[in-house]
Amino acid sequence: MSVFQIMSFFIIIISSVFLHTHSADDIYSAVMPQTVTALTGSCVQIPCTFNISNFEDKLNTIIGIWLKNKSQFEKDSLIVSNISKNIIRGFSDIQITGNLSEGNCTTVFYNLMKNHSDLYYFRLEMEPDVFKATFNPNQPDSRKTVKITVIDSPQPPELKPNCSRYVMENTTVNLICSAEAPCPKQPPTISWSNNPESANITTQLQEKPDKTQSVFSNMTFKASYMDHRRNISCIATYPRNTSNYSTVETTVMLQVLFPPKETHITINPSASVSVGTNVTLTCRSKASPSNDMNYTWYKRGQETPIAWGKRNSFIVTNNKTGFYFCTAQNKHGNQSSAYIQLTVEDISQDMGQDGHSMLIIGCVGGIVAALMLSALGFCTRTRTKTHRGDNVGEKYSLNQDEIIDRNSTYATVTMTNQDNKISDDYSMCERKTKTDHDKVKVSTNEDDNEKGSDVVYAQVHVLQNKTKAISVVPEVIYAQVT
Repeated sequence: MSVFQIMSFFIIIISSVFLHTHSADDIYSAVMPQTVTALTGSCVQIPCTFNISNFEDKLNTIIGIWLKNKSQFEKDSLIVSNISKNIIRGFSDIQITGNLSEGNCTTVFYNLMKNHSDLYYFRLEMEPDVFKATFNPNQPDSRKTVKITVIDSPQPPELKPNCSRYVMENTTVNLICSAEAPCPKQPPTISWSNNPESANITTQLQEKPDKTQSVFSNMTFKASYMDHRRNISCIATYPRNTSNYSTVETTVMLQVLFPPKETHITINPSASVSVGTNVTLTCRSKASPSNDMNYTWYKRGQETPIAWGKRNSFIVTNNKTGFYFCTAQNKHGNQSSAYIQLTVEDISQDMGQDGHSMLIIGCVGGIVAALMLSALGFCTRTRTKTHRGDNVGEKYSLNQDEIIDRNSTYATVTMTNQDNKISDDYSMCERKTKTDHDKVKVSTNEDDNEKGSDVVYAQVHVLQNKTKAISVVPEVIYAQVT
């Protein structure tokens, strides 16, 4: 090697050292989030700004570069440059959207996958050899680099207040739901579930202090006691370049403080009972808080309380009847129930109704009995007339030896039940057969006036012998039947 060549080599080295030393003396810094979370199949925007001393004097050709995993400038770590678009390694698209001449190095990484999770370093070069530096995280200011974390499912939205919220009735409630928007070109949508009908909702995309963006949704409504223990949910839906969207939600339970509402009384077993029944009156009411409720019982006509506690039990007597009401109270107020009447059942009225029913039944029974007796008397009279007409002027042998004439006192009539047949002289009323030697007396007062007959009684004896002829003389007063 000639002396000239050796001198030229040393001159180049010295010049290079001078230039780099000069660059090292410059004061520079960058501001970017320490970490950003991205969703697979979506994009992520890294807000980035930088500052270099005497930057306006150095403006020339500016090259922005992102390095992966290594802060040292190496070719295998270079993934993007605003000059050489073909340097992208492992990404489908990366764009430096910020204006480097204005100190803005904001960059968007598209179509992220899980293997893209890593540390990323921003490097700036200004040609020709004016400034070259990587914003090194080893310096005290750790905000000079960023860590990208790629996840499959998004984080649930943040709902403030993030726990059970206690609010007074009729006060204004403001719930704020926020969902990260790592990809502002595809921000999530926010919806609400089980919110009050009167709620007013506004939603917008906002920038946070670290320059990342989130979707904020505000819900405002006036609290009612009907909203107590209401579960309100904020739902965030993330679009991405996959077949399915990702949906996550956060729920908060609203706790409304209010005085007693809907106070009323229930009675067990009923409001109308008989004397001696054990009755329980229960005072029911809605209130918050409800663990310190006080209940007081009153009876109309009495100025002082008659009992305390949620339930009032007693044995019913006549002086226990009347109108009752209760008062429920907590630390926010009180409310009284409507009157409820306790009565005693009217037993005499029930008995009167039963007696009326029995009277109707008795009347019907009496009419039926009278009809039956009338029918029986008609049958008897018909039989007597029939026998008188058939036997006038005739004489029958009673025991083959006895003859009955009109002046006889008794006539003996012999009947048999051979073959269970009865003479046609008997009506259907006579088919009730008496036992042997039974005597039947039939009044014939009406018959005494007919045809001058003096017959008063007839005695019938039923025998098991064959039927014998009966001979009756018209003047017979009594007829004896054997």
